[in-house]
Amino acid sequence: MTAARERVISDLRDRIATLEGGAARKRGCCLAFGVPKIDTVLPGGGLAYGALHEFAGGGSGTVDGAAAALCVAGIAARTKGQILWCMTRPDLFFPALAQAGLHPDRVFFAEADREEDVLATMEEGLGYGGLGAVVGEIVRLPMTASRRLQLAAEKTGTMGLAVRRWRRQTEASDLGQPTASTTRWRVSVLPSEELPVPGVGRPRWLLELMRVKAGKCAEFIVGACDATGRIHLFSGSGDREDETRRWGGRAVG
Repeated sequence: MTAARERVISDLRDRIATLEGGAARKRGCCLAFGVPKIDTVLPGGGLAYGALHEFAGGGSGTVDGAAAALCVAGIAARTKGQILWCMTRPDLFFPALAQAGLHPDRVFFAEADREEDVLATMEEGLGYGGLGAVVGEIVRLPMTASRRLQLAAEKTGTMGLAVRRWRRQTEASDLGQPTASTTRWRVSVLPSEELPVPGVGRPRWLLELMRVKAGKCAEFIVGACDATGRIHLFSGSGDREDETRRWGGRAVG
């Protein structure tokens, strides 16, 4: 009787894993940031493979948008395999990607005329498998499209990275719409690291985890990606009010 019950339980587990797709089979497979304070707030200890993750700039300006793209480049750089980068505007600055750890030789660029084609190319790349990550630059991410990307990522275990690029402030409100993404992040530029001598220090970002499945929101003050794609946590990270007072400004968003 015990053996029969165990077989039934095992069969149910297999069926659940099938329904959940590749994410269930790859449970525990994550790409850690290598920063304990960030990794501990993420289920599994990092960004899950076989899942879709969103990144957006803290405002509609080019500077914050570039920071979000560089953050994604650093993440993609630490995956294994070639990267598919889909876009409608061929304005990426290759040396900047290399400085964030992502060498252009690893990247296949797919340019499309419409965002619908970008989403379709992302889905095709995620469904293909064997890629380190699939990146897509988009303004809007409808729920149906995000579900398709999430399911395609789950089937192959490939990481999907959506970079939300705004052309105008009114488009930034779309970030508040629900999607099927596993995590949603916002990246805003802060004054660079202070140096004991005249000069420009390491760029700094306010990295906000705005949504995560089975987790809590959080925010961190980090140093921008280095040549290996890694970020650095500054002391005092998480105290957004203190950071705002220090620079005499207001919080982004």
